Amino acid sequence: MLTSWSYALRRRLFGVEPPPVVPVVRLAGIIGALSPVRPGLSLAGLAPVLERAFRWPGAKAVAIAINSPGGSAAQSSLIHNRIRALAAERKLKVHAFVEDVAASGGYWLACAGDDIHADQTSIVGSIGVVSAGFGFPELLQRMGVERRLHATGPHKAMLDPFRPEQPGDIERLKEIQADLFESFKSLVRERRAAKLKAEESELFTGAVWSGRRALEMGLIDGLGEMRQLMRARYGEKVRLVAIGVRRGWLTRRLRPETAPGDWAAAALSALEERMLWSRYGL
Repeated sequence: MLTSWSYALRRRLFGVEPPPVVPVVRLAGIIGALSPVRPGLSLAGLAPVLERAFRWPGAKAVAIAINSPGGSAAQSSLIHNRIRALAAERKLKVHAFVEDVAASGGYWLACAGDDIHADQTSIVGSIGVVSAGFGFPELLQRMGVERRLHATGPHKAMLDPFRPEQPGDIERLKEIQADLFESFKSLVRERRAAKLKAEESELFTGAVWSGRRALEMGLIDGLGEMRQLMRARYGEKVRLVAIGVRRGWLTRRLRPETAPGDWAAAALSALEERMLWSRYGL
């Protein structure tokens, strides 16, 4: 197994030039906080992993493997920006590889790559912003429950699920979504630039495409699998080193007790996660 210290040791003591190394960071799952027992992708959780990957001795580049249907726009932006900052600091190329899906925030993460590759059957795109929820305006009345909500400011209780939708709330939500949408489009324009081959009226509709179609539209740069493409670029002896979250021996064996309320939150989070994946037939 090739580690950072063994790489340096072989080079210094034995004068052996180790094989080229490409650290690999997996970005898999929903982006953003889900629950204490079902954490999603966040900058707080990924920052140490990204630091280790970009500081790996002898790294020729960093590869990111993406499998995400999206989630938080803020966390997508934060993770993307940290990857780009580290790439500039360490002067390393970033290669992005799409597995099952890189949609919405997942594609935002993919744009952190200097190039993006996918399988021909991958799902790519969904450049847009969505907000979903449930409304129960008559539920409490039927149950004989009186709800007491006191707020300051006309928008403090915006989109309250226990009252009918208000036109002003929807208008305000649309304004926020428009701001986020513009940020997303600007990022795609900046990162993909002249590579885009389709009109924006087609690209920025929230639609998704197969990997093959995404290549034709310029959303990705090629079709292929990570190991094959990294060998073609860095030689047959290239080592792909998986960089993950470090957990101590005790942490791996002792799990803290989970409060009953956390299990309920986890169940709701699992349902939300299932709904996001099911949008892409997964």
